[in-house]
Order: sequence, then C-alpha cells, then structure tokens
Amino acid sequence: MTYYYKLGEIPPKRHIQFRQPDGSLYQEELVSSKGFSGIYSNLYHIYPPTRVEKVLESVPYGVKPLKDRPLLQTHLKTSQIGTTGEDYLEARKMLMINNDVHIGICNPSGKQMDYYYKNGEADELIYVHDGSGWLYSQFGKLRFQKGDYIVIPRTTIYKMAFDEGEVRLLVCEIFSPIETPRRYRNELGQLLEHSPFCERDIHPPSELITEREQGEYLVKIKKNGFLHHYVYKHSPFDLVGWDGFLYPYTFSIYDFEPITGRIHQPPPVHQTFQAHNLVVCSFVPRLFDYHPLAIPAPYNHSNIDSDEVLFYAEGEFMSRKGIDRGSFTLHPGGLPHGPHPGMIEKSIGKKETHEYAVMIDTFRPLYITEEALPYVDENYPMSWKE
Repeated sequence: MTYYYKLGEIPPKRHIQFRQPDGSLYQEELVSSKGFSGIYSNLYHIYPPTRVEKVLESVPYGVKPLKDRPLLQTHLKTSQIGTTGEDYLEARKMLMINNDVHIGICNPSGKQMDYYYKNGEADELIYVHDGSGWLYSQFGKLRFQKGDYIVIPRTTIYKMAFDEGEVRLLVCEIFSPIETPRRYRNELGQLLEHSPFCERDIHPPSELITEREQGEYLVKIKKNGFLHHYVYKHSPFDLVGWDGFLYPYTFSIYDFEPITGRIHQPPPVHQTFQAHNLVVCSFVPRLFDYHPLAIPAPYNHSNIDSDEVLFYAEGEFMSRKGIDRGSFTLHPGGLPHGPHPGMIEKSIGKKETHEYAVMIDTFRPLYITEEALPYVDENYPMSWKE
C-alpha cells in the first residue's frame, strides 16, 4: 500500500470550513476506493469539481477479444514496432484482455497532450520500457524514467509529457485496486522487513500544480467502451492542497531486491503488485541458486489456474530462444510450458542473470485481440521441438 502523504494547504480537520482569501469556500472532494472502505484522499479545489460547461459526443474506444482462437502458446513479436500513434491515447494498443485486465503497448511519437485524461473504470499500471518525462495530475508533478512502474489510481485526471527520445510503454488497465503484496505488509499496512522493497522506494508527486485560470479544458474520460468528452470552464489542476493514501506514484524495477535460495525459487518471490484475479512480478538481475546440484533454469510448469504473460524488458533470457527485447509471451493455463530445448542443460553452472522482465499472471483466461494479430509468431507453438 501507499503511505500517508500531503501537498499544499489543507485545513486542520476534514469536512470543515476552509476559506479562500476572498472569503469563499474551497471545494472539498473525497476520492475514495472500495466505496468508503479502501484508501482515499481529500482534495481542496478553487472551483467546484462538478461544474461541467458542456458534454461533447462520445467516441467508441475499445478492443475485441478473439475468443474462438485455438489454445496456443503465443509469442507476440512486438520488439521491432516503432511508434504506434502520435497521440497518447491513439498509441495505446491493447493486445491481451479479460474482464480483470487489459495488457498492451503504447509508443507515442507526440510529446505533449493538449487535453486531460481520466480512466473512469480501471487503475493503470504503466511500465516505462524506454523514455522519461512527467506525469501531471491533480495530485501534482510526478517524474518518471526508464524502468519505472507508474501506478495511477482510477479517476485520476492526468497528462503525460515526454522528454525527447523514443518512448515505449507497457500499459495495463486493471479493473480492481493495485496493491503491494498482502504477505509483505503488517496489519497496519507497513511493508515488512522481508519485503523486497519498502516505502523509501515508493515515490509520490513532488510538487503541487495550481492552475487558477479559466477557459475551456477538455477531459477525456474512458468508461464502458467509449471516450467521453467533458469540457470544464476551469482546469482540473486547480487544487491548493490534498492529503491521504490515494495518489499516483512510481516504483522502479531497479529498486526491487531479489530473493534467492539454494534451489530455484518460484515466481511468487518476484511478486511486486497484486489485484483481483492477477499478480505482477518483476524479474531482475540476481545470483542463481547455490545448491551444488542446482539447475538455474526454471522447471517445466503446468498452470492449473492461471495464464502467464511475460514482457521481456532487458538482457538475455535464459530459458527462451528467439525472444527479443520488447516481446511478449503468453503461456495459457491448460498447457505445460518450460525452457526451450537445450536451455536447461546450458544453464547449469551459471552464477547469475542480468535479465529484466515483467510477468503478469491472471487467474482467468486471457484472449489476444484483433490488434495483436499482426504480431503473432506462428512458429512459436512448435518451438519446443528438438
């Protein structure tokens, strides 16, 4: 979980009068999760956040799953893709989906957004494969760079501004709250001593943005298969302060401390986040197992309850042949998967790995989308032949 944090000016108590210099009230907004039972923050606006100037036409914005595709091990050859669109939202291409998560890529060529964006139905987890920049939201300025996970709670209104250079993002829309693993937290939510990361590694917004000017401000809201276009007379970044536990933050994969052992450790030791019906794991450079008869390569595995997605970020991938940086594999439940032929024996005696990868295990089946079809490696299901 995140920790308590505040920026700007706030009153001494919640839900009491908090007045502007001209005597009018600041407008308090409670942003809460799980109804009133989850984490929340209290925001203080100059203008009412409810004051809509006009509503424009909604535009379809969704993807179609291919539910009649055969059960296959899948390799999506996304490593050589250049830009996927100029605009940030246009560039988001969802490749694998179910009712719990949409997984895709976003390689925009445009560096600025001339609108604000809100995902009204999903938390977002963005892994910065290449690039850097700033996330601007009503919670303030948040710096991100290569290797960062950006966690954005649903209904956060934000803009992305990218630095010069190539931008490649792994994007997950997750339809439940994104949390740190429960087994690494005590009863008060603090990360425990044996956790592979701690609160010092979680970076909240650094500086509040207070935009007081009035004009026309377009907010695009994603919900129920559409982008809904709302126009406000004031900026959604009109806050003078906020506090709470709900806000966007970054966590770098480079700050994940691996857990190792005498024999091969199972994927849960790499777990970084949890949500309903899925987990996210980070594979990072680490020493291999040190039992005298250890086999560093992972053993063959049959997923009874889950589908496994691996996004190959950096390094040499010990158990796979023909997989490049920026590619995906999907190993569905119902089929065993494991190292390619020769890779188990080849791994014996190796002392360490320098790979980085993001793994997403879902506990309901994933379907590839029509947008994924151009990247399917037709030879991959047969790649375990000698």
